[in-house]
Amino acid sequence: VQLQASGGGLVQAGGSLRLSCAASECTGSRYAVAWFRQGPGKEREFVAAVRSGTTYYADSEKGRFTISRDNTRNMVYLQMDSLEPEDTAVYYCAGGGTVILSNLRNVAAYGSWGQGTQVTVSS
Repeated sequence: VQLQASGGGLVQAGGSLRLSCAASECTGSRYAVAWFRQGPGKEREFVAAVRSGTTYYADSEKGRFTISRDNTRNMVYLQMDSLEPEDTAVYYCAGGGTVILSNLRNVAAYGSWGQGTQVTVSS
């Protein structure tokens, strides 16, 4: 499965962006799709994931970000609200057909990665 992320851009603090992740083929709801991000000089970190209709979030994004899925279009979205300068990063979508629950937040658990989309939040 090939993934393509899009929707990044420059936004002021407090603003919103919606990222999109397009899959090259039908994956089904059990296929886990996650968003990770990597800020300047930082390691890649988990943001959110969806699998089998259940959503998961990093504690720092809970309440501000919403992940959703449209299986009819092979799309996963990340709605980001109340953005902060600390959210500035390259955002990647990742997919995996065999990701178990305990590994959802683990970069190494995902076999497919999109190219990343830059999100910059100005103060």
